[in-house]
Amino acid sequence: MTYDSLVLELAKEGVEVIEHSFCSRALKGLCVDNVIAINYKSIATDKEKACILAEEYGHYRTTSGNILNQKNVTNIQQEKRARNWAYEKLVSLEKLIKAYKAGVQNCYDLADFLFVTEDFLQDALKHYQEKYGLCVSQEDYIIYFNPLGIFHELNS
Repeated sequence: MTYDSLVLELAKEGVEVIEHSFCSRALKGLCVDNVIAINYKSIATDKEKACILAEEYGHYRTTSGNILNQKNVTNIQQEKRARNWAYEKLVSLEKLIKAYKAGVQNCYDLADFLFVTEDFLQDALKHYQEKYGLCVSQEDYIIYFNPLGIFHELNS
């Protein structure tokens, strides 16, 4: 999913996305109520911008209150929940199977196919491994997460 398609989807939900230059380059995005601000000066690529926006979308969907203090356990849990939501949004199991069907054969090409950064893809695969273990069965496929491998199940 591209940054622009995420912006359109958020607009349909009544969420405004603004690009802003924050004082801190470390802060790449922020979600407050129905507004998501993206720190455009600290984001290097359109793929990274889409990943940051997806995480902020995850905050919009899953987070309540101010969670900026990441020393608080509840805030850390909410941060993880928002990131996991973003992983499942941009790197869904269905999209992994679609990439396999399209002939994608390595992680670099997979990240490109999904329009995410390689780091985001690796983090998404770690999330799925935490959630499902070594592999999961989806449709008629088995998806292994480490190392990544997708295999079509043959029906008996």
